[in-house]
Amino acid sequence: MKDNLIFIGMPAVGKSTVGIVVAKRLGKRFVDTDLLIQEQEKKLLREIIAEVGDDGFLAIENQVNREVNAENSVISPGGSVIYCEEAMKHYKEIGTVVYLKASYQTIKKRIRNPQKRGVVLREGQSLRDLYNERVPYFEKYADITVCEDGCRIEETIENVINAVSEYRVSGPKTKK
Repeated sequence: MKDNLIFIGMPAVGKSTVGIVVAKRLGKRFVDTDLLIQEQEKKLLREIIAEVGDDGFLAIENQVNREVNAENSVISPGGSVIYCEEAMKHYKEIGTVVYLKASYQTIKKRIRNPQKRGVVLREGQSLRDLYNERVPYFEKYADITVCEDGCRIEETIENVINAVSEYRVSGPKTKK
């Protein structure tokens, strides 16, 4: 059943903010998998990463995301879910993957402290390095791409709803 929308993208693109409003507008439930991870582990994301390291966190993220059992939902996983093959395979099976795309400059302006946001950065890795590493994954998994550079949140929400509508009618397209 492909009645779910799964939002992927860098931290600070608005996966949760846009997702909640899109879910309301389309009459869907909203699932934030970062919250599911925190509930399961009974810790904040940054505490989990500090305790089990990046690889340990990705293993937990993969497990939680591949077990999401949702229908008629907008699902917002963390930005690093694209490293979790089982989770992404599951998402491609249960829904349409929407890539909320933003330039590095937009992301940098929005993120003040990557660690406090629970962003998985390897030792010596910059936010720019992470951005460059993740973009090919986002592009690989996306069924729909919505670029939000220069858009206000309301415009991004409208662009997502329009792109999803178009996708359901005519198949894959990139919304700019």
